[in-house]
Amino acid sequence: MTNTATGATERTPVIPLPPTAARAATAIGAVATAASTFLAWTWTTDFPGDLTVTGYPGGLQVLTLVAALLALLYTVASYRIRGLRWLLPTGSDNAVALLAIGAFATTWYTLIAITTELGGIVNLEPGGYVAGAASLVLLLGALGLPLDRHTKEHTADRPALALALRISFAKRPLKAPKALSAGAEILIVIAAYAVALGVFTYGIDTSYAELFAGFLITTGFGVTALGQAGVLSRLSAIAAHQRPIAVAAAFAAAAAFPFTQSDDQYATIGVNILVFATVALGLNIVVGLAGLLDLGYVAFLGVGAYAAALVSGSASSRFHTIHFPFWAAALTGAAAAMVFGVLIGAPTLRLRGDYLAIVTLGFGEIFRIAVQNMDGTTGPNLTGGPNGIHDIPDLKMFGFDFGAAHDIGGITLGRFANYYLLMLLFTVIVVTVFSRASNSRIGRAWIAIREDETAALAMGINGFRLKLLAFALGAGLAGLAGTVQAHVTFTVVPEQYQFAGPVPPNSAFLLAAVVLGGMGTISGPLLGASLLYLIPAKFQFLQNYQLLGFGIALVLLMRFRPEGLIASRRQQLEYHDDIPTDSGPVATVTGKDVAGLTQAGA
Repeated sequence: MTNTATGATERTPVIPLPPTAARAATAIGAVATAASTFLAWTWTTDFPGDLTVTGYPGGLQVLTLVAALLALLYTVASYRIRGLRWLLPTGSDNAVALLAIGAFATTWYTLIAITTELGGIVNLEPGGYVAGAASLVLLLGALGLPLDRHTKEHTADRPALALALRISFAKRPLKAPKALSAGAEILIVIAAYAVALGVFTYGIDTSYAELFAGFLITTGFGVTALGQAGVLSRLSAIAAHQRPIAVAAAFAAAAAFPFTQSDDQYATIGVNILVFATVALGLNIVVGLAGLLDLGYVAFLGVGAYAAALVSGSASSRFHTIHFPFWAAALTGAAAAMVFGVLIGAPTLRLRGDYLAIVTLGFGEIFRIAVQNMDGTTGPNLTGGPNGIHDIPDLKMFGFDFGAAHDIGGITLGRFANYYLLMLLFTVIVVTVFSRASNSRIGRAWIAIREDETAALAMGINGFRLKLLAFALGAGLAGLAGTVQAHVTFTVVPEQYQFAGPVPPNSAFLLAAVVLGGMGTISGPLLGASLLYLIPAKFQFLQNYQLLGFGIALVLLMRFRPEGLIASRRQQLEYHDDIPTDSGPVATVTGKDVAGLTQAGA
């Protein structure tokens, strides 16, 4: 209301909901929401997932059930019950609120989808109304909890619900953990990667778009809730302490994926994700470490693919009489891409910023147009022109035919599962190279150049030579991935290597994967590439609006999480003024401080 004497606007005080009542409402809402999934939500099987059965959940109801049970579990854990305290290392109720929002969003997304696709609200059964009301109770109860928020306002006398849409969640510092034995830490690491494998397998095996959308909603809020609870930070610390075991467990979980599939339908998506992710990780050296904006990076993937195709023994190859063994073809593709990286980088890397981006964009388009015209008519007969090089034979190494199905332990691995395991080996190589490079003296020099090239040059760093090295190394890694891609797809054509196109990988999507996942990290581009490949693959009906959707997603990301989904500590300090440390105090560091420390370390 307005003070008539001063003309100032005064806020009406709001009486907050008692925490005990809020927790009780949250628990009741979670139980009711979980129970509603055992009721029929619609009367017809026209909606995918069969939500017409009373007695057990199906389709999207399973996701609602999982989200509601997790919200209930964390509500109980918020009472600090012995045996459940490890679920809330931070002791914050933010995790409960996020899980409640996730359950509400998944439930109402399902109800809205049923109403929209079937033609009206009349298609909802009573169970659907119960689910909507129960999830609303869950949401209101959770938002009434005393939550930690980023705000400069005094909120001690204001309930969470009054500020829910205006103030973002803040994260409490972790409390000192209890010491665990080495055996317990190893079991936790193995269990964490097993759960991650299960979640990834469920997501990639979703058979219709509605279920995948619900999976994204539930998983997104669930992972964010674990971050607010401090579970992810605690797991990260344990993994760092047991680094060899964590690396082995990650590789084992990734290698186990083909054994969870009954056919090659989703193994195809898996191998393409690895190709996309490996190329994105190579681009991360150029963009994330050295700070060079390369908009034509997909051309290096094409150079490697064409080089491998030319020496593959394909009948459509200009050199069809030459058939290199795969290890030689892989080295040829990587070397060819690296040479092109040096040839392009030498005259262009003296440019900076927008000028460098424009030149690399031009190189990418020149490469695509050049290979399209090398058909023997408008240019030399080398690449097959628009038809490309096709009928590339499957790989055979040490008597193992990658194109044939193989039985291992009673499980049949098809063609794409074989190539998935091969590409996984290449991904491990690229991850190793990136890790070694980023932690080396050269890697610190790249970071110094990225932060402030002028200051780095003043410190004695040879900027041009190191930028050229980053360009060549990134190009070589992309070419290495291209050699596998050529054999996986059977054919190499110019349309595969555009700046922006309907099907990844292309330069725009590769750059988006690095920015979305988190520049300068290893797991960031892997996660970003997985999301950017899975979303178009699952949402085929949005094919004409992919660039619009990703543009909106990147705008929102830059607004709310500019450091990416998985950010390095340096970027967190650069983009956020107040970062809580594990010991409790708040560290206030500016971007200039980070740049200065980086240059001094380099």
